[in-house]
Amino acid sequence: MSAATPVFQRLPLGPLWPTLDPFLFCAHHDDAYPASDGALALPAAARTGRQLGSDFSRRDGFSMYHGTQVPGFPAHPHRGFETVTLVRTGLIDHSDSLGAAARFGGGDVQWLTAGQGIQHAEMFPLLHSDRANPLELFQVWLNLPARSKMAQPHFCMFWNERIPRLHQRDDAGRSTVVRVVAGALPGAEAPLAPPPESWASAPEADVAIWTLQLAPGARWTLPRAAGAHTQRMLYFFTGEALQIGPERINAHAALHLDATQDWQLHNLGNSPLECLLLQGRPLGEPVVQHGPFVMNTRAEIMQAMHDYRRTGFGGWPWATPDPTHGPTHGPTPRRFARHPGATHDELPPQVPPPPPGTETSPRAD
Repeated sequence: MSAATPVFQRLPLGPLWPTLDPFLFCAHHDDAYPASDGALALPAAARTGRQLGSDFSRRDGFSMYHGTQVPGFPAHPHRGFETVTLVRTGLIDHSDSLGAAARFGGGDVQWLTAGQGIQHAEMFPLLHSDRANPLELFQVWLNLPARSKMAQPHFCMFWNERIPRLHQRDDAGRSTVVRVVAGALPGAEAPLAPPPESWASAPEADVAIWTLQLAPGARWTLPRAAGAHTQRMLYFFTGEALQIGPERINAHAALHLDATQDWQLHNLGNSPLECLLLQGRPLGEPVVQHGPFVMNTRAEIMQAMHDYRRTGFGGWPWATPDPTHGPTHGPTPRRFARHPGATHDELPPQVPPPPPGTETSPRAD
Protein backbone atom coordinates (compact mmCIF):
# COMPACT_ATOMS: atom_id res chain seq x y z
CA MET A 1 0.00 0.00 0.00
CA SER A 2 1.37 3.40 -0.98
CA ALA A 3 2.72 5.56 1.82
CA ALA A 4 0.79 8.45 0.21
CA THR A 5 -2.54 6.72 0.88
CA PRO A 6 -4.06 8.08 4.09
CA VAL A 7 -7.09 5.76 4.13
CA PHE A 8 -6.50 2.03 4.33
CA GLN A 9 -10.19 1.15 4.38
CA ARG A 10 -13.59 2.88 4.15
CA LEU A 11 -16.55 1.28 5.88
CA PRO A 12 -20.18 2.43 6.05
CA LEU A 13 -21.67 3.92 9.20
CA GLY A 14 -24.59 1.80 10.40
CA PRO A 15 -26.27 1.57 13.80
CA LEU A 16 -22.99 0.19 15.19
CA TRP A 17 -19.73 1.60 13.89
CA PRO A 18 -16.79 -0.70 13.09
CA THR A 19 -13.86 -0.56 15.49
CA LEU A 20 -10.27 -1.73 15.76
CA ASP A 21 -8.44 -3.37 18.69
CA PRO A 22 -8.32 -2.17 21.52
CA PHE A 23 -11.88 -0.88 20.93
CA LEU A 24 -14.77 -3.31 20.84
CA PHE A 25 -17.85 -1.29 20.01
CA CYS A 26 -19.00 2.19 19.04
CA ALA A 27 -22.65 3.23 18.91
CA HIS A 28 -24.01 6.60 17.86
CA HIS A 29 -27.44 7.36 19.33
CA ASP A 30 -29.25 10.34 17.79
CA ASP A 31 -32.87 10.36 18.97
CA ALA A 32 -35.45 13.09 18.39
CA TYR A 33 -37.61 12.45 21.46
CA PRO A 34 -40.78 14.54 21.66
CA ALA A 35 -42.12 16.41 24.69
CA SER A 36 -42.64 14.15 27.71
CA ASP A 37 -45.83 13.19 29.51
CA GLY A 38 -44.80 15.42 32.43
CA ALA A 39 -43.30 12.50 34.36
CA LEU A 40 -40.02 12.09 32.39
CA ALA A 41 -41.59 9.40 30.18
CA LEU A 42 -42.67 9.17 26.57
CA PRO A 43 -46.41 9.94 26.16
CA ALA A 44 -48.53 6.80 25.92
CA ALA A 45 -49.65 7.63 22.38
CA ALA A 46 -46.03 7.75 21.20
CA ARG A 47 -45.36 4.34 22.77
CA THR A 48 -48.30 2.67 21.03
CA GLY A 49 -47.32 0.13 18.40
CA ARG A 50 -43.72 -0.19 19.54
CA GLN A 51 -42.08 -3.40 20.72
CA LEU A 52 -41.56 -2.04 24.20
CA GLY A 53 -38.62 -3.59 25.98
CA SER A 54 -36.76 -4.03 22.70
CA ASP A 55 -37.50 -1.10 20.42
CA PHE A 56 -34.69 -0.17 18.04
CA SER A 57 -37.11 0.87 15.30
CA ARG A 58 -36.12 4.54 14.89
CA ARG A 59 -39.80 5.15 14.17
CA ASP A 60 -40.57 8.89 14.18
CA GLY A 61 -36.84 9.52 14.60
CA PHE A 62 -36.24 7.73 17.90
CA SER A 63 -36.14 4.38 19.68
CA MET A 64 -37.14 3.32 23.18
CA TYR A 65 -34.35 0.70 23.31
CA HIS A 66 -35.04 -1.51 26.35
CA GLY A 67 -37.10 1.10 28.19
CA THR A 68 -40.85 0.73 28.51
CA GLN A 69 -41.85 4.23 29.64
CA VAL A 70 -38.59 6.16 29.86
CA PRO A 71 -36.22 5.41 26.96
CA GLY A 72 -32.90 3.79 27.68
CA PHE A 73 -31.27 0.69 29.05
CA PRO A 74 -32.55 -0.61 32.42
CA ALA A 75 -30.28 -2.63 34.70
CA HIS A 76 -27.90 -4.91 32.83
CA PRO A 77 -24.48 -6.42 33.62
CA HIS A 78 -20.96 -5.99 32.22
CA ARG A 79 -17.62 -7.68 32.86
CA GLY A 80 -14.15 -7.42 31.35
CA PHE A 81 -14.11 -4.03 29.59
CA GLU A 82 -14.91 -0.32 29.93
CA THR A 83 -17.66 1.91 28.60
CA VAL A 84 -16.93 5.51 27.65
CA THR A 85 -20.12 7.51 27.11
CA LEU A 86 -19.88 10.92 25.43
CA VAL A 87 -23.15 12.85 25.62
CA ARG A 88 -23.48 15.63 23.06
CA THR A 89 -27.09 16.63 23.67
CA GLY A 90 -29.56 15.66 26.40
CA LEU A 91 -29.06 13.88 29.73
CA ILE A 92 -28.45 10.34 30.98
CA ASP A 93 -29.40 8.94 34.39
CA HIS A 94 -26.85 6.40 35.65
CA SER A 95 -27.50 3.97 38.53
CA ASP A 96 -25.42 0.92 39.39
CA SER A 97 -25.02 -2.08 41.65
CA LEU A 98 -22.43 -0.26 43.78
CA GLY A 99 -25.11 2.21 44.85
CA ALA A 100 -23.65 4.97 42.70
CA ALA A 101 -25.78 7.37 40.66
CA ALA A 102 -25.28 10.24 38.25
CA ARG A 103 -27.08 12.57 35.90
CA PHE A 104 -24.82 13.87 33.16
CA GLY A 105 -24.96 15.29 29.66
CA GLY A 106 -24.39 18.33 27.51
CA GLY A 107 -20.78 17.42 26.74
CA ASP A 108 -20.02 15.34 29.85
CA VAL A 109 -18.25 11.98 29.56
CA GLN A 110 -18.67 9.02 31.89
CA TRP A 111 -15.86 6.45 31.98
CA LEU A 112 -16.99 3.20 33.59
CA THR A 113 -14.62 0.32 34.37
CA ALA A 114 -16.76 -2.81 34.56
CA GLY A 115 -13.80 -4.96 35.59
CA GLN A 116 -14.87 -8.01 37.57
CA GLY A 117 -18.52 -7.12 37.16
CA ILE A 118 -21.12 -4.43 37.58
CA GLN A 119 -24.78 -3.86 36.85
CA HIS A 120 -25.86 -0.44 35.70
CA ALA A 121 -28.83 1.35 34.18
CA GLU A 122 -28.61 4.11 31.59
CA MET A 123 -31.93 5.88 31.24
CA PHE A 124 -32.77 8.89 29.08
CA PRO A 125 -35.12 11.11 31.10
CA LEU A 126 -37.38 13.39 29.06
CA LEU A 127 -37.27 16.43 31.30
CA HIS A 128 -39.28 18.81 29.13
CA SER A 129 -43.03 18.49 28.75
CA ASP A 130 -43.35 21.71 26.74
CA ARG A 131 -40.75 21.02 24.04
CA ALA A 132 -38.75 18.29 22.37
CA ASN A 133 -36.09 16.27 24.23
CA PRO A 134 -33.33 15.50 21.69
CA LEU A 135 -30.59 13.10 22.77
CA GLU A 136 -27.30 12.44 21.03
CA LEU A 137 -24.41 10.40 22.36
CA PHE A 138 -21.58 8.05 21.54
CA GLN A 139 -20.96 4.94 23.58
CA VAL A 140 -17.57 3.35 23.11
CA TRP A 141 -16.42 0.03 24.55
CA LEU A 142 -12.70 -0.13 25.30
CA ASN A 143 -11.26 -3.54 26.05
CA LEU A 144 -9.35 -4.21 29.26
CA PRO A 145 -6.06 -6.10 29.14
CA ALA A 146 -6.17 -9.60 30.59
CA ARG A 147 -4.37 -8.42 33.72
CA SER A 148 -7.16 -5.92 34.46
CA LYS A 149 -10.30 -7.82 33.55
CA MET A 150 -11.01 -8.61 37.19
CA ALA A 151 -10.24 -5.11 38.47
CA GLN A 152 -12.60 -3.47 40.94
CA PRO A 153 -15.44 -1.68 39.11
CA HIS A 154 -15.84 2.06 39.37
CA PHE A 155 -16.70 5.12 37.31
CA CYS A 156 -15.36 8.62 36.90
CA MET A 157 -16.93 11.74 35.42
CA PHE A 158 -15.25 14.01 32.93
CA TRP A 159 -17.38 17.12 33.24
CA ASN A 160 -17.73 19.09 30.04
CA GLU A 161 -16.25 22.15 31.72
CA ARG A 162 -12.99 20.28 32.44
CA ILE A 163 -12.43 18.50 29.13
CA PRO A 164 -9.49 20.13 27.30
CA ARG A 165 -10.10 21.71 23.92
CA LEU A 166 -7.75 22.76 21.19
CA HIS A 167 -8.96 25.88 19.34
CA GLN A 168 -7.04 26.54 16.16
CA ARG A 169 -7.49 28.77 13.12
CA ASP A 170 -5.93 28.11 9.74
CA ASP A 171 -4.25 30.74 7.55
CA ALA A 172 -7.66 31.88 6.29
CA GLY A 173 -8.99 32.28 9.84
CA ARG A 174 -11.29 29.26 9.69
CA SER A 175 -11.63 27.43 13.00
CA THR A 176 -11.14 23.86 14.15
CA VAL A 177 -12.10 22.71 17.65
CA VAL A 178 -10.83 19.40 19.04
CA ARG A 179 -12.19 18.05 22.33
CA VAL A 180 -9.60 15.83 24.00
CA VAL A 181 -11.36 13.13 26.03
CA ALA A 182 -8.26 10.93 26.17
CA GLY A 183 -4.78 10.99 24.69
CA ALA A 184 -2.35 13.89 24.51
CA LEU A 185 -2.76 16.33 21.62
CA PRO A 186 0.03 18.84 20.88
CA GLY A 187 -1.17 22.35 21.65
CA ALA A 188 -3.95 21.26 24.01
CA GLU A 189 -3.88 21.00 27.78
CA ALA A 190 -3.09 17.58 29.23
CA PRO A 191 -6.11 15.24 29.13
CA LEU A 192 -7.94 14.15 32.25
CA ALA A 193 -6.62 10.95 33.79
CA PRO A 194 -8.45 7.78 32.75
CA PRO A 195 -9.19 5.09 35.34
CA PRO A 196 -5.98 3.50 36.66
CA GLU A 197 -6.76 -0.02 35.38
CA SER A 198 -7.68 1.22 31.91
CA TRP A 199 -5.55 0.35 28.91
CA ALA A 200 -5.68 4.10 28.27
CA SER A 201 -3.60 4.61 31.44
CA ALA A 202 -0.65 2.63 30.05
CA PRO A 203 1.91 4.98 28.44
CA GLU A 204 2.56 2.51 25.63
CA ALA A 205 -1.14 2.20 24.76
CA ASP A 206 -1.37 5.53 22.86
CA VAL A 207 -5.15 5.58 23.34
CA ALA A 208 -6.91 8.70 22.11
CA ILE A 209 -10.57 9.70 21.99
CA TRP A 210 -11.10 13.06 20.29
CA THR A 211 -14.02 14.84 18.67
CA LEU A 212 -13.25 17.22 15.81
CA GLN A 213 -15.29 20.07 14.40
CA LEU A 214 -14.08 21.97 11.34
CA ALA A 215 -15.80 25.15 10.17
CA PRO A 216 -16.72 25.36 6.47
CA GLY A 217 -13.52 25.44 4.45
CA ALA A 218 -11.29 24.89 7.49
CA ARG A 219 -8.01 23.02 7.31
CA TRP A 220 -6.32 21.28 10.24
CA THR A 221 -3.39 18.89 10.40
CA LEU A 222 -4.11 15.65 12.25
CA PRO A 223 -0.78 14.75 13.89
CA ARG A 224 0.71 11.31 13.55
CA ALA A 225 0.28 8.91 16.44
CA ALA A 226 3.02 8.62 19.04
CA GLY A 227 3.22 4.84 18.78
CA ALA A 228 4.53 2.94 15.77
CA HIS A 229 1.82 0.27 16.09
CA THR A 230 -1.15 2.53 16.85
CA GLN A 231 -4.40 1.77 15.01
CA ARG A 232 -6.57 4.78 14.16
CA MET A 233 -10.20 5.09 13.08
CA LEU A 234 -11.73 8.41 12.04
CA TYR A 235 -15.53 8.50 11.87
CA PHE A 236 -16.80 11.20 9.49
CA PHE A 237 -20.44 11.60 10.50
CA THR A 238 -21.50 15.22 9.93
CA GLY A 239 -20.75 17.43 6.93
CA GLU A 240 -20.71 17.25 3.15
CA ALA A 241 -17.21 16.27 2.05
CA LEU A 242 -13.83 15.76 3.69
CA GLN A 243 -10.37 15.73 2.17
CA ILE A 244 -7.61 13.81 3.96
CA GLY A 245 -4.26 14.52 2.37
CA PRO A 246 -4.83 13.79 -1.33
CA GLU A 247 -7.97 11.72 -0.80
CA ARG A 248 -11.52 13.08 -1.02
CA ILE A 249 -14.30 11.49 1.06
CA ASN A 250 -17.77 12.31 -0.28
CA ALA A 251 -19.90 10.20 2.06
CA HIS A 252 -20.02 9.61 5.79
CA ALA A 253 -17.82 6.66 6.66
CA ALA A 254 -15.57 4.92 9.16
CA LEU A 255 -12.03 5.49 7.91
CA HIS A 256 -9.10 3.30 8.92
CA LEU A 257 -6.23 5.80 8.67
CA ASP A 258 -2.49 5.52 8.33
CA ALA A 259 -1.47 6.76 11.80
CA THR A 260 2.25 7.00 11.00
CA GLN A 261 2.01 10.34 9.17
CA ASP A 262 0.54 13.80 9.65
CA TRP A 263 -2.48 14.35 7.40
CA GLN A 264 -4.18 17.62 6.59
CA LEU A 265 -7.96 17.50 7.01
CA HIS A 266 -9.97 19.93 4.86
CA ASN A 267 -13.69 20.58 5.18
CA LEU A 268 -14.79 20.89 1.55
CA GLY A 269 -18.40 21.70 2.39
CA ASN A 270 -20.45 24.76 3.25
CA SER A 271 -21.49 23.50 6.68
CA PRO A 272 -19.56 22.40 9.78
CA LEU A 273 -17.89 19.00 9.57
CA GLU A 274 -17.57 16.67 12.55
CA CYS A 275 -15.56 13.53 13.22
CA LEU A 276 -14.90 11.16 16.10
CA LEU A 277 -11.40 9.72 16.41
CA LEU A 278 -10.56 6.49 18.23
CA GLN A 279 -7.01 5.20 18.34
CA GLY A 280 -4.82 2.90 20.37
CA ARG A 281 -2.15 0.27 20.31
CA PRO A 282 -3.84 -3.13 19.90
CA LEU A 283 -3.90 -5.38 22.92
CA GLY A 284 -3.37 -8.36 20.64
CA GLU A 285 -5.14 -10.68 23.07
CA PRO A 286 -7.91 -13.20 22.39
CA VAL A 287 -11.40 -11.69 22.54
CA VAL A 288 -14.29 -13.93 23.54
CA GLN A 289 -17.58 -12.09 23.89
CA HIS A 290 -20.99 -13.20 25.03
CA GLY A 291 -23.36 -10.23 25.09
CA PRO A 292 -22.20 -7.88 27.87
CA PHE A 293 -19.25 -10.06 28.92
CA VAL A 294 -15.86 -9.75 27.18
CA MET A 295 -13.09 -12.06 28.32
CA ASN A 296 -10.12 -13.95 26.87
CA THR A 297 -11.40 -17.54 26.99
CA ARG A 298 -14.68 -19.40 26.76
CA ALA A 299 -14.12 -20.74 30.26
CA GLU A 300 -13.91 -17.17 31.58
CA ILE A 301 -17.20 -16.34 29.87
CA MET A 302 -18.86 -19.35 31.50
CA GLN A 303 -17.47 -18.22 34.85
CA ALA A 304 -18.81 -14.70 34.29
CA MET A 305 -22.29 -16.07 33.59
CA HIS A 306 -22.12 -18.27 36.68
CA ASP A 307 -20.92 -15.40 38.87
CA TYR A 308 -23.66 -13.11 37.62
CA ARG A 309 -26.38 -15.69 38.26
CA ARG A 310 -24.99 -16.35 41.73
CA THR A 311 -24.14 -12.83 42.94
CA GLY A 312 -25.80 -10.37 40.58
CA PHE A 313 -22.43 -8.58 40.69
CA GLY A 314 -23.38 -7.12 44.05
CA GLY A 315 -27.14 -7.11 43.57
CA TRP A 316 -29.38 -4.21 42.65
CA PRO A 317 -29.95 -1.66 45.43
CA TRP A 318 -32.61 0.36 43.57
CA ALA A 319 -36.37 -0.08 43.78
CA THR A 320 -36.75 -0.48 40.01
CA PRO A 321 -34.45 -1.59 37.18
CA ASP A 322 -34.83 1.83 35.51
CA PRO A 323 -34.35 4.45 38.27
CA THR A 324 -35.31 7.88 37.06
CA HIS A 325 -38.34 9.05 38.98
CA GLY A 326 -36.95 8.80 42.51
CA PRO A 327 -35.44 11.46 44.76
CA THR A 328 -31.91 10.68 43.58
CA HIS A 329 -32.50 11.96 40.05
CA GLY A 330 -35.85 13.77 40.03
CA PRO A 331 -37.34 16.17 37.49
CA THR A 332 -34.64 18.87 37.35
CA PRO A 333 -31.67 19.06 34.96
CA ARG A 334 -29.16 19.13 37.83
CA ARG A 335 -25.96 17.32 36.84
CA PHE A 336 -24.19 15.36 39.57
CA ALA A 337 -22.31 12.18 40.39
CA ARG A 338 -22.80 10.23 43.61
CA HIS A 339 -19.99 7.75 44.13
CA PRO A 340 -20.32 4.61 46.28
CA GLY A 341 -20.24 5.45 49.97
CA ALA A 342 -19.98 9.19 49.37
CA THR A 343 -21.91 11.60 51.59
CA HIS A 344 -21.80 14.47 49.10
CA ASP A 345 -22.48 14.69 45.40
CA GLU A 346 -19.73 15.54 42.96
CA LEU A 347 -20.89 18.53 40.91
CA PRO A 348 -19.59 20.09 37.69
CA PRO A 349 -17.18 22.96 38.23
CA GLN A 350 -18.42 26.50 38.01
CA VAL A 351 -16.46 28.12 35.22
CA PRO A 352 -16.97 31.33 33.25
CA PRO A 353 -18.41 31.00 29.75
CA PRO A 354 -15.91 30.81 26.85
CA PRO A 355 -14.92 34.04 25.11
CA PRO A 356 -17.25 35.06 22.25
CA GLY A 357 -16.37 33.35 19.00
CA THR A 358 -14.46 30.42 20.49
CA GLU A 359 -17.37 27.97 20.31
CA THR A 360 -18.57 27.19 16.81
CA SER A 361 -21.55 24.96 17.56
CA PRO A 362 -24.39 24.83 20.08
CA ARG A 363 -23.50 21.19 20.67
CA ALA A 364 -20.92 20.22 23.22
CA ASP A 365 -18.71 18.40 20.74
